[in-house]
Amino acid sequence: MGELRLRELGAAVRLGLSGIVLSLLLGVWASLEHLEDHHQNRDGEAGVSMDDLVGAYHGLDRPARLVVSLEGGHPEELPAAERTILLEWLGGGRVSEQYDDLELGDASPAEVIDRRCLDCHARQATEGDGIGQEVPLEYWDDVAKLAFSRSVEATPPEILVTSLHTHALSLALVSLAALGLLLATRWPQTIQGLLAAMGGVGLIVDLASQLAARGSEVFVWGVAAGGALWALSTVLACIAVLLDLWLPGGRRGMR
Repeated sequence: MGELRLRELGAAVRLGLSGIVLSLLLGVWASLEHLEDHHQNRDGEAGVSMDDLVGAYHGLDRPARLVVSLEGGHPEELPAAERTILLEWLGGGRVSEQYDDLELGDASPAEVIDRRCLDCHARQATEGDGIGQEVPLEYWDDVAKLAFSRSVEATPPEILVTSLHTHALSLALVSLAALGLLLATRWPQTIQGLLAAMGGVGLIVDLASQLAARGSEVFVWGVAAGGALWALSTVLACIAVLLDLWLPGGRRGMR
């Protein structure tokens, strides 16, 4: 019995395999959509960011950017009394309510920021080398993006293990299916080997990093890089299989 070659199968079988491969691609897309829906907004901002992933796998504790700047001595010319006003405001529990509190008069955070920051941090400011375009502080909506600390508890260990129990088995089987089909195509062994290595290494790096990330934030990059590598290799393998199923010629000579 000779080696299996997808292109040499009957049209009905190739049609059925095409549906299965397209289903795999649909599943990868759905997984990515679920990942975005599940992790986004952990850091208080729309979309999935590294802070969202850090919050999920390691836990997130990020002080407000305004606090970091003020404690770091920026701006240098800000009087100590006004720096204290801003830091006490940011460290309190009524950040939004006290921002432009009329009862505080000139000592309200809005007035201090207007007086001391907008020469550089206004959108049309001529000072600050354009920082006003990147980090404007003209309105509350601008300030609010920088005024709140972000703290997120990592996913509890028991939930993480349950997730790994499901994903390690299912994603490994998806990889085996995609790789098994790829090995029955006309594509050179170098391409097959590259996609197999990308998928296998990416998967184990992703899954192992999810466990290791609880101890060190740096492993969150392993989650992101490994997951992206696995998804890319799986998509490319599926596309390669679909092309092999329906492109004419190349039955034996392309090996």
